[in-house]
Amino acid sequence: MASKPRILTSGKDMIWTLIPLLAVCALVAIASGNCSVGLTGTASDDKTPAYDVYNGLAADARTMPFPIRRPPTPEDWKPNSGSTGEMAGGATSSNVGWVTGTGAYLQLTQTNASEDDLVDKLGGDDVSSGTGTKHIGGHTWVTYSTHDDNKFWITDLSDVRIAVMSRGPDSEMEQMAQSVLAQQPLPK
Repeated sequence: MASKPRILTSGKDMIWTLIPLLAVCALVAIASGNCSVGLTGTASDDKTPAYDVYNGLAADARTMPFPIRRPPTPEDWKPNSGSTGEMAGGATSSNVGWVTGTGAYLQLTQTNASEDDLVDKLGGDDVSSGTGTKHIGGHTWVTYSTHDDNKFWITDLSDVRIAVMSRGPDSEMEQMAQSVLAQQPLPK
């Protein structure tokens, strides 16, 4: 069979060439197990290795100029991130995040920054003032929310400010707030 003259090839020919190629690529990806679709959205679906909260917060306690607390969490919460950061005025922060049992992300931030600087860090320009207060663990938490439904609560323990941030249910945020306040600071 003679090949088509170049002038008679069109985009349709390219599409008919790409369809089998894409089908083969999809089969290889599925067969190799490197492709998955997370439909349930729970922490147990995540195949990412868990963040080592125990050692991460212990290291922060040794290096940060303020006390660090390590809260226990429910078994179905998966720690997925941790970082330290510099904030305004030379303040530092220790941040740890979990995917909770409901599939929401929850972040715990401990810092020596002022509450105003912490609000700027967590909410950016999206937050103007507090939305109220909550009394948890014998302390008052100022509540904030952003236009994209992110909410965070901050309490001041004089030598450290603690924030809990999530889009998840308030019950999980309250659980973290109680848990962190019930802990003694880690040794330096």
